Amino acid sequence: MPTTNNHSPTSHHLAQQPLHAAIQASVHMLRQQAGLPAQALEQGALALSGDGAAYPSSFCLDVAAPAAVAASGLASALLYQRRQQRAMPQVQVDVGHVLAECSGYFTLDGEQPNLWAPISGLYACGADVGEPGWLRIHANFDHHRDGVLRLLGLPTGAATTRQQVADALQGWTAQAAEERAAALGLVVAAARSPEAWQAHPQSAAVAAQPLLSITQLDSDQPAAPRDGPAPAQHRPLAGLRVLDLTRILAGPVAARSLAAQGADVLMLNGPGLPNIEAIADMSRGKRSALLDLKTPAGQQKMAALLDQAHVLLQGYRPGALDALGLDPQSAARQRPGIVYASLSAYGRSGPWADRRGFDSLVQTVCGINWAEGQAFGSAGLRALPLQILDYSAGFLLAFGIQAALYRQAKQGGSWHVQVSLARVAQWLQSMGQRPVAAAAATAPSGAPPDAYLEEMDTGFGRLRAVRHSAVLQGLPGGWPHAGQPPGGDPPRW
Repeated sequence: MPTTNNHSPTSHHLAQQPLHAAIQASVHMLRQQAGLPAQALEQGALALSGDGAAYPSSFCLDVAAPAAVAASGLASALLYQRRQQRAMPQVQVDVGHVLAECSGYFTLDGEQPNLWAPISGLYACGADVGEPGWLRIHANFDHHRDGVLRLLGLPTGAATTRQQVADALQGWTAQAAEERAAALGLVVAAARSPEAWQAHPQSAAVAAQPLLSITQLDSDQPAAPRDGPAPAQHRPLAGLRVLDLTRILAGPVAARSLAAQGADVLMLNGPGLPNIEAIADMSRGKRSALLDLKTPAGQQKMAALLDQAHVLLQGYRPGALDALGLDPQSAARQRPGIVYASLSAYGRSGPWADRRGFDSLVQTVCGINWAEGQAFGSAGLRALPLQILDYSAGFLLAFGIQAALYRQAKQGGSWHVQVSLARVAQWLQSMGQRPVAAAAATAPSGAPPDAYLEEMDTGFGRLRAVRHSAVLQGLPGGWPHAGQPPGGDPPRW
């Protein structure tokens, strides 16, 4: 079956190139990897502006995320051109706007929520020889928090303090805590230097995978997807039905990016599943329903939704949906012509393929926090100023979905698109690092510029947040729906 698995690492010279040239080079690489025609980057197709000075880092945040947004916007423009038989609209990307979108800034009724649980974060603890003695805990979900507290022999619940956790960790090495927590399905990460991560078997498994995988699952379907979008709409993705089975953050970013270009996105949550405060921001453009996939009635409803969907997007661990018959091959048999998109933390092979992970943990594991701290002259670790892995992965996934739709229109078949946070981290690291000025040591704070922001009434309250950063010249913007809490909409198209 045809596949786009060829890739080559981005060379370190990108960190030394002029910013917009580095973004253009990265977009060209992504276009080639996705198998899109060269016309996607014809003269004038992409207009870049701005810089990333508001979010200082030694890493090329201002290349990776803008390149992924630009690629996604160009794919939207290509689909519009194909459907409308008109000139391809210019895609306009402001680098500062992209990074503001990646900041995750939003307010509800004038208040900015705290997006981190009290005990989430970095802790000093013991270390194995040659390794930094730091452990990062992700405890934004109560069950993850309580699992870590039980592991450390501490009382569960919100009353346990950071100091209690820090004291308990003095009896552990970071690596021992990481391994024990992973065996229990918890989400913690031992800090590593870049060299230590490169020597890890999971790093080799990740490096063997493409940054963006687009694979044809079958080839016996007609070139035009059945029940395809009507050709007379004004938005590139109008009429495209997307099932969004994701919650944090990269998957929702991908679905929200598709909604920004007119897709009909139905976000599905299970009853009782926890969510984070950012769901208010991530629900923009989507309808939001509850569906219990563990019940026969829920499975029957899911089958009916899938039968009319064009895209299924999921961010569960590899293999987690197999028992429900929602793995890629089963979904393609049930709904021939589906574009199935998968997001994972550490890829689909290697000893950590089934390990849970989030942006902050992957930054810590793969040496980004260690290298950033070194660049800023810190004795410890330093997180990037943005959740750049989540947002870049989300924009890349949106790009890959649209590339698969473009290829499907010509070749037919069902398709599988895959992105992992760890592979995005390697892509970012491959661009190299830049020197940082002492004045950049203070992390950015405050709201992004008003020019990047929008306000709307949602089911969560009055939302003020960053508009989507890919603008297609001459086409309408805005969201198809205001966001609603889970269950605010019925589970139907």
